[in-house]
Amino acid sequence: MLSNQKARDILNGAELLLSAEQVNAAVNRVALEINAKLADEHPLVLSVMGGAVIFTGQLLPMLSFPLEFDYLHVSRYGNEKKGGELHWKVAPRENVRGKVVLVLDDILDEGETLHAIKQKVLVLGARKFYSAVFADKDNGKNKPIHADFVGTTLPNRFVFGFGMDIHGAWRNLPAVYAVKE
Repeated sequence: MLSNQKARDILNGAELLLSAEQVNAAVNRVALEINAKLADEHPLVLSVMGGAVIFTGQLLPMLSFPLEFDYLHVSRYGNEKKGGELHWKVAPRENVRGKVVLVLDDILDEGETLHAIKQKVLVLGARKFYSAVFADKDNGKNKPIHADFVGTTLPNRFVFGFGMDIHGAWRNLPAVYAVKE
């Protein structure tokens, strides 16, 4: 974990990529797309903890249809900047069987985590799988999965804010920042 001062130094030296207003516009756009596509589905919405908690919290009240809600917790990053081995803290449960499932996540980076979630949910018997991410990172790599709903595209940089952390800090920011290169 970072000290309070180190966390503040990182933020003070970072570059603002998306203002809070731009973040809100992206979430609004995703909500409109999801409402148009899933209004008649009564989906089970699964939020990926902890990164998607802010995206989920802002998005759910904008969805204008009945839904069920649950969460899962899987990570490849921990407090690192580079993805590693997949670690399930809370796996999807049997309540996905026969359901239309919408998974919400903060960022689609390399796609390995979201791809693993999709495979797990389908093996457990979900009828359909959709995914929504706040951000898709333009890293130039061929990803094993593409999100059905994307709020914004971010450059291939280390980003934080709006649910995304840097060494465990700054998930709570309403805007998105990048570490200066």
